[in-house]
Amino acid sequence: MAKDKKAFVKEITPQSEDFSRWYLDVIQKADLMDYSPVRGCIVFKPDSYEIWETCQRELDKEFKRTGHRNAYFPLFIPESFFQKEKEHVEGFNPELPWVTEAAGEKLEERLAVRPTSETMIGHMYAQWIQSYRDLPLLLNQWANVVRWEKRTLPFLRTSEFLWQEGHTAHATEEEARQETLQMLDIYTSFVEDFLAVPVIRGQKTPSEKFAGAVDTYSIEAIMKDGKALQAGTSHYLGQNFAKGFEIQYLDKDNQLKYVYTTSWGISTRLLGALIMVHGDDRGLSLPPKVAPTQVMIIPIGPQKAREAVVEAANGLFQTLQNAGIRVRMDARDDVSPGWKFNEYEMRGIPVRLEIGPRDLENRQVVLVRRDNGEKLFVPMDELTEALPKLLDDIQQSMFEAAKQFRAEHSYSATSLEELTTYINEKRGFVLAGWCGDDQCERAIKDACGATSRNIPFDPPAKPEQCVTCGKSAAHAVWYAKSY
Repeated sequence: MAKDKKAFVKEITPQSEDFSRWYLDVIQKADLMDYSPVRGCIVFKPDSYEIWETCQRELDKEFKRTGHRNAYFPLFIPESFFQKEKEHVEGFNPELPWVTEAAGEKLEERLAVRPTSETMIGHMYAQWIQSYRDLPLLLNQWANVVRWEKRTLPFLRTSEFLWQEGHTAHATEEEARQETLQMLDIYTSFVEDFLAVPVIRGQKTPSEKFAGAVDTYSIEAIMKDGKALQAGTSHYLGQNFAKGFEIQYLDKDNQLKYVYTTSWGISTRLLGALIMVHGDDRGLSLPPKVAPTQVMIIPIGPQKAREAVVEAANGLFQTLQNAGIRVRMDARDDVSPGWKFNEYEMRGIPVRLEIGPRDLENRQVVLVRRDNGEKLFVPMDELTEALPKLLDDIQQSMFEAAKQFRAEHSYSATSLEELTTYINEKRGFVLAGWCGDDQCERAIKDACGATSRNIPFDPPAKPEQCVTCGKSAAHAVWYAKSY
C-alpha cells in the first residue's frame, strides 16, 4: 500500500456525517491498528492489543474460577473432519481458506485454516473420553481464526481475528444446557462491567443460530449508528458433534452413550464495540477498567518554572503508579499543552491530570474527565484516594450513558410497515412479535434489511401478533440492522 494512503487522517469525520468514515478515522488517528499487506488482515498496535490483553486476563479468571482449563489445538483441520457434521460445513464452507500444497508437493488431503475448532476438538475428545469419569471435560482455547470475508472492517470483520473458544463435553443434556447459559452470563457480566456496554441476552432464532448447534444464545449491543453488534455467543450443540465424531463414554451402568457438547466464544470485535458505543466526534472514550492508560499527567507553565513542575509531576507519577493506577506522563517541551490536551482526549484516556506553578503553590492538581469534560481541583495529598473513586464514577457514568442511548433508540412495532419505518428512519432496535415461521422472519429482512438479533429472556413487552402475518405471536424478537 502506498505511503500516502497509510498516513493518519488530520481530522475526524463527524459521526452524523458518515459514521463508517468516523470509525475508520478514529481507529487510525488513535493509532490502534494498521493495515497489513494481506487483504482483510490488520496489525494490532499496542493500545488495542493491551485492551485485548485485559479482556483475556479478566475472562480467563472467570473461566478458571468455573473449572475450565486452557489448551491449544492445531490451526490446520483436515477436510474430512468437516464432512462429519453436514450443517457445520455448509455454514462455513464459503469462508474457508484451504492449504493444498506444502514443501513443493500437493497434499493428499486439503487442510482448512481454522475457522473454528469444533471439528478438531471433536476428533480429540473422541480419543480422550472413554468413561463417565472423564466427564465433564471443560476446555478453553485462546487462538486466532481465519474466515475469508468478502467485506472487511477493522476489528469487526477481518479475515483473521483473535478470540477464545470454549468447548465442553457433559454426560447429560441438563448439565450441558446449564454450561451454555453460565458462559453467556459470564460474557454479560464482563461486557457490561468492564467494557461498560449494555447488552440484551437472548436466544437466536433457528435461521440465525450457529451452524451445527441445537440452540444458540447471544448478547447483543447497540452502536451509536443504531446498528446491532453481536458481542458474544454460547451454543448448546446437543449430540450433533458427538455423533459425528463418535464421542462416547461408558456410564456407571456400563452402557455406551454419546456426550452432550457446548461451545462459546468472544472475539476482538469487542474492540470495535468499545469504540462505537463510547466514541464521539472528539475521538475515543475508553472505560477506565480497560483503558491502557487511565491517567495522563501533563506538566504546564512557563519555562522558568518547568524544572520544579516536572519534578513534582514525576513524584505524582510514581505515587499513582505505586497505587496501581495505569499512568503516563508527557513532559515534552517541543509540543504545546493544548496539542497534548487534544491528542489524549482523542485517544480516549479517561483522566487528564494537569499541574502547573500555581497548582504547586496550592498543593493541588487539576483533573479533567474525558467522558464529560468536567474539571476537578484535588489536593495532592488526597489524590490516591480521589482518583480511584473518580475512575469508578467514570466507568459507571459511561455505562449509564450507553444504557440511556439504547433506551432512546429502542422501539416497538405492531406492523411490518411500522417496523420498516423505525429501521429506515429512526435506526435502532425494534421489538416485534414473531409467529415462529422462517418466511415471516425473511420478509422483514427483505423489507428493510433488518435481521433478528435474538429472542430476549426478559422482553420489555410481549406482542400479541406476528408483525408480518398477523397470527398469534410465539415470541418477542429484537430486530436491527447489524455489522
